[in-house]
Amino acid sequence: MHIQASNYPVFFGTDYYARLSQFIGEKKYSKVVLLVDENTAKYCLNTVLQWLAIDVSFEIIEIEAGEENKTIETCNAVWETLVEMNIDRKALLINVGGGMVCDLGGFVAATYKRGIDFVNIPTSLLAMVDASVGTKTGVNLGGLKNMVGSFSQPQMVLIDAAFLETLPGNQMRSGLAEMYKHGLIADASYWNQLKNLSELTTEDLLLLIYHSVSIKNEIVLQDPFEKNVRKLLNFGHTLGHVIETYSHSGKGIAPLLHGEAIAVGMILEAFISYKKNLLTKKIYAEIKETLTLMFESVVFTKNDIEICCNLLIHDKKNENGNIQFTLLNEIGSGVINETVETAMIYDAFNDYLTN
Repeated sequence: MHIQASNYPVFFGTDYYARLSQFIGEKKYSKVVLLVDENTAKYCLNTVLQWLAIDVSFEIIEIEAGEENKTIETCNAVWETLVEMNIDRKALLINVGGGMVCDLGGFVAATYKRGIDFVNIPTSLLAMVDASVGTKTGVNLGGLKNMVGSFSQPQMVLIDAAFLETLPGNQMRSGLAEMYKHGLIADASYWNQLKNLSELTTEDLLLLIYHSVSIKNEIVLQDPFEKNVRKLLNFGHTLGHVIETYSHSGKGIAPLLHGEAIAVGMILEAFISYKKNLLTKKIYAEIKETLTLMFESVVFTKNDIEICCNLLIHDKKNENGNIQFTLLNEIGSGVINETVETAMIYDAFNDYLTN
């Protein structure tokens, strides 16, 4: 089972470790470097090493876990380690981890000696359904999400659902947020399927992940560099990213995982869609109820809301000083390049705080 992205395959299941091993042999890499964080070093690395059957020598680089370490400083440490290991341009970097490791590792590979090959093995649900396709790499800057990065393609992506058994519940929910988003912007039947997850097996989950990756891949193939239709994938992210950034500032709300912040963003942006007469009140209520049941509500003070609104000026999607939103005009259909007045954003926060 695989999906063909722009110029690389996304493989699903353990059978494809053999394909990766074969690929490494055929390319005659000088060395293989595995990039892991503290968690994947403990729970996932041995699995990858057991499945890999390669003759080339390998090295392991371990970085600290957590979104707060997705920085240029971490990149610098990895670059310096690669230099110390005498890694040349014929080496392969394998990123084994969640979105942070895949994003940062991809950026390291894209820039080290002007680019070396890399492979992503995402180990979190979020990374499997989000970082697996799209070719975006990057790091945060000054606490702002993904401000430095590049579009760079891996040689392949390998999705092994068995890694999900190592994840805590909040990390699983974080990944589900992106899956809900895929249903909301592109597939109403998928959204309805995700509303009923009570008896989910690992096999069911792998098929759902496959469907999410398919949705994102179809959009990315139409618009690789986010000039048009790819902006659909930003639903929930305009406000979700600023909420996530603010939550890690230590100045207000407690730190949120990416998906937790995006779930709030989707509720807020669904409300804005309703207020702009794109969504009916009934559909907005359905979206709010579904996401509120899955994700714990966040309590915002007036000051929190004001700071979040001020942070919007740094959003990468802004053009000519205008804040650009992706909104919904029904479940399964989005609309891009919508400008929104500040007063409506405040109204969205106030409605979110009322049950």
